[in-house]
Amino acid sequence: MKKYIFLALLITTVSFAQKTSLYCIGDSTMANKKDPDKNPEHGWAQVLQPFFKENITVINKAVNGRSTRSFINEKRWDSVYNKLEKGDYVFIEFGHNDQKIEDSVRFTNPHTAYRYNLIRFVKESREKGAIPILLTSISRRNFNEKGVLVPTHGDYPLETRLVAQEYNVPFIDLEYYTELLEQSYGPEKSKQLHLHFKAGENAFYDTDKADDTHLSLLGANKIAEIVINQIKLSKDASLKNLKSGIK
Repeated sequence: MKKYIFLALLITTVSFAQKTSLYCIGDSTMANKKDPDKNPEHGWAQVLQPFFKENITVINKAVNGRSTRSFINEKRWDSVYNKLEKGDYVFIEFGHNDQKIEDSVRFTNPHTAYRYNLIRFVKESREKGAIPILLTSISRRNFNEKGVLVPTHGDYPLETRLVAQEYNVPFIDLEYYTELLEQSYGPEKSKQLHLHFKAGENAFYDTDKADDTHLSLLGANKIAEIVINQIKLSKDASLKNLKSGIK
């Protein structure tokens, strides 16, 4: 009897000790930045871990400047794929660099290469028993003189939406929700979400800084909150373990 009780306790202990990995693949809007205590720039996946309990481990593989093409060609996807285990999750957010039409290393046609690269991420994640989650690119702070937030991502978010729909992939329309975020702050105050500094205002920058794509710590946290809230609201059964790991 004691033997069976011991085995039951052992199994319970092991099950509690099991951790689920959440891999994040994408570009600089997601990526970890050097010297986070001094550097005002942060990727939103960089600040994601504190939103989860200890049973979820965020592994941020997003890298500055990468598109779906360069992420694959540099074998960065292979390094994630080879480590994926059943029950892991993969956040997939690309588009900012795929649209760089003058760069043959990074550019992808949204309707062909970009679409098929997303499908590859989805299918190969599922091959390993992992759960892919597609996200559209975050919005840029791009207000016109009338205070209208003008989109900059072309058809890339559309293709992400279509792939998510066609392949029944859990989906977060981050472009839409970050548009709402930017609009809620307005043309001037939304600078706080990004990197706007006068020369000498921040020790990290020697000259004026006006970056409407990348994120401040505030912006990164706000977007991480959006992602967490959308996971909480999702009714997709495949996200059950991820939802249960949110604090």
